[in-house]
Amino acid sequence: MMKCITCGEQYGLDEIIYTCIKCGSTLEVVCRPDVSKDIFNCRKSTMWKYKEFMPVDESKIVSLEEGGTPFCKCQNLGDKLGIKLYVKVEGSNPTGSFKDRGMSVGITKAVELGVNTVGCASTGNTSASLAAYAARAGKRCIVLLPSGKVALGKLAQAMFHGAEVLSVNGNFDEALETITALALEGQLYLLNSVNPFRLEGQKSIGFEVVDDLGWKSPDRIILPVGNAGNISAIWKGVKEFHEAGFIEDLPMMTGIQAVGAAPIANAVRNGKNSIEIVTNPETIATAIRIGAPVSAQKALRAIYESNGTAETVTDDEILDAQKLLARTEGIGVEPASAASIAGLIKLVENEEVDKGEQVVCIVTGHLLKDPNTAINACVEPVEIEASVEALSKIINPR
Repeated sequence: MMKCITCGEQYGLDEIIYTCIKCGSTLEVVCRPDVSKDIFNCRKSTMWKYKEFMPVDESKIVSLEEGGTPFCKCQNLGDKLGIKLYVKVEGSNPTGSFKDRGMSVGITKAVELGVNTVGCASTGNTSASLAAYAARAGKRCIVLLPSGKVALGKLAQAMFHGAEVLSVNGNFDEALETITALALEGQLYLLNSVNPFRLEGQKSIGFEVVDDLGWKSPDRIILPVGNAGNISAIWKGVKEFHEAGFIEDLPMMTGIQAVGAAPIANAVRNGKNSIEIVTNPETIATAIRIGAPVSAQKALRAIYESNGTAETVTDDEILDAQKLLARTEGIGVEPASAASIAGLIKLVENEEVDKGEQVVCIVTGHLLKDPNTAINACVEPVEIEASVEALSKIINPR
């Protein structure tokens, strides 16, 4: 069943519904299978390894082998910060971001429901992922993107996979409001993270983290926060494994936002249970340039329940962290992903993360999602003649 997180009203899994009819709050899927973790042994390392926790018809699964992403121990950066650091590299998913997990479940649900058209508003990654999975399922795909605010790598993906891409003269929040209205009229099936089935796929990040650590929870999980679905989903996944008896402890969920788009961090800083919308969100990290996150209530609940926190970082701190991760650990991520590293550095400096803590940072998208930002952050290549002498002067200057 689906259940309202505020009033507790319940709905069937076959209902096409995005928010509670009774009170207007967000919904979540209740999933409590009675299984042993031993059933996961020897299964292929995709997110469908945990299929018993995915509330969809197994015979209709639409997959591109998402999940099973690298879990990298970052000794160099961890030693520098005085912590035990792991990075979960979600840019290794099929379309280069964590969105593929949620979209696999969301499109599978669309197939179950028999809908023909799917759609979303997006800052880029959602549209790229939806376009790919809709193509695989043979569904018509409509995506709304804020004009001039989407990184080229993501825009190219959505267009190349055959989505009907519409550029909106407005920001993401306005685009989402528009397409949601169409979804409520039944013109398409909405696959933004307000759709609770999206988060059912994204919670598998939490499953994999504790599995990767040998069925143990880290002290803390840090991740970027934009529309706030991911922090909510990971907390839900870890809690489901905890309730199933698979792990004993729970992590502190820690969300990082850009200074110019920080409604959740601002709420946490002030101890509030609701956000104040940022009307004109702005940051170089396009994937988290969102001022009215639809999963804000779920995110605040995850942070408060887990005794976690939220922090803000500047664009300069994001870009510095992006370069630091690439040059100390060889992991290339888009700016929004680097927010988790930038936030970790600030939390360590402020002594909010203790020395020796075991921390998992989720990096959500691949470096090449936003190639222009990466190129602009580097110096241009040095031009030389094609000769041994010229090359030798560069390698061994005298």
